[in-house]
Amino acid sequence: MKDPRTQLKIPVAPRSEALTPDDPRSTAPQPGRPQLTLLPGHAAQPPEAAAPARPERQGTLRPEAPGAPGGARHTPGRRPWTPPPSRGPAKGPRRPGSARKVPPAALWGAGGVLALALLLPTLVVVSTNHHPAPVPAPIPAPAPAKPAAPQAEAQLPNVSVYLTKTGQVEVLPMEDYVTGVLAAEMPADFELEALKAQAIAARTFIVRRLVDGDMSGVPDRKAMVTDTVSHQAYISKEVLEKEWKAQGKSAELAKLQRAVQETRNTIMTYKGKPITASFFSTSNGYTENSEDYWKDDIPYLRSVASPWDKELAPGYKETVTISRKDFITKLGLAGQAITVSTGQPFIQVLSTTEGHRIKEISIGGHVFSGREVREKLNLRSSEFTWKTSGADIQITTYGYGHGVGMSQWGADGMAKEGSTATQILKHYYTGIDFTQASKLLSKD
Repeated sequence: MKDPRTQLKIPVAPRSEALTPDDPRSTAPQPGRPQLTLLPGHAAQPPEAAAPARPERQGTLRPEAPGAPGGARHTPGRRPWTPPPSRGPAKGPRRPGSARKVPPAALWGAGGVLALALLLPTLVVVSTNHHPAPVPAPIPAPAPAKPAAPQAEAQLPNVSVYLTKTGQVEVLPMEDYVTGVLAAEMPADFELEALKAQAIAARTFIVRRLVDGDMSGVPDRKAMVTDTVSHQAYISKEVLEKEWKAQGKSAELAKLQRAVQETRNTIMTYKGKPITASFFSTSNGYTENSEDYWKDDIPYLRSVASPWDKELAPGYKETVTISRKDFITKLGLAGQAITVSTGQPFIQVLSTTEGHRIKEISIGGHVFSGREVREKLNLRSSEFTWKTSGADIQITTYGYGHGVGMSQWGADGMAKEGSTATQILKHYYTGIDFTQASKLLSKD
């Protein structure tokens, strides 16, 4: 079928000769003959009372559905305008936009009926002011699909903390516990990436204890962990929410909470298990191999360089003075035979570790490990030098802490140079990976 929007212009020449009622071209209605009426702006349509001699689909022009592009429209309730029975061409109202009327007689002459039957489906009366076919209203774009609801994050278990000052046990969500550890273990004015590294280390520490069911070091096994450096230093939630805010430290607390939130559920693993995430304050320029301070050889606790501490840490170097008497007493040498070979010093370093700390040292003929001397004399580090001054001994230490794992001041130095939390941790813990704590804890 041809495009119904095709427009056919039918030129009609005006006639001036007289027509009789019997003339087939007459416009007067005749019995038995269908009356063809052309409406302004509408296609021709025969009256319904007159039954066409031809099949309906060939001889009847049905109004197109409203809004059909290019089709003729029938206005319900509007009475069609019919030309009066007069001589000459039918003339309708001459208003702007009206169409010239085609005399019916012209269509009934000499094969006009057959032509009309074939052309009516596509016939459109041409208006002097052509109006384009109405443009269909734009189809509204479909509403964007709603994002899928995020899956609920696996719940982490609560942590019970033994508070040494009160003997009470505090039970709180794991991430709140990590915030309390972060507040106790690292200054809030450290770089955010350093705080994030510390948060991951603190979370790894407690997850390891939970996975192993380790409650060692807790009085009467009342809790999973204490609030001391025997495990991890911790500031209670009540102190943070009340005292810190009362002291105007809300901004510091918010920064710590951000570091915890941005590392939420993240821990370090080695071969699929949570690591011993040991850390300390300040290195002497290097960290220690685990076996040089403890007995166990742990593959991810290897000695690495940490040059940032010397420039940043205020307690990198410290000198203390101890009397000779206290020195001997604290080392347990009081009443012991002290022998010094001729030409040999009273204190002599026998060996050092890969981390440049004292491994073994001879004092008055007795051999100690560097760790023993540090702990007995309550020194800041096991790298130290000394000199005597009358009845006293002056000891100078370098660094602060046992030296195994991550240096906190070193982490801040790395963060200041642009390292991320994961880069910091991968530097201080050799060959480790990262995973979600909930994946390991859900297996229990």
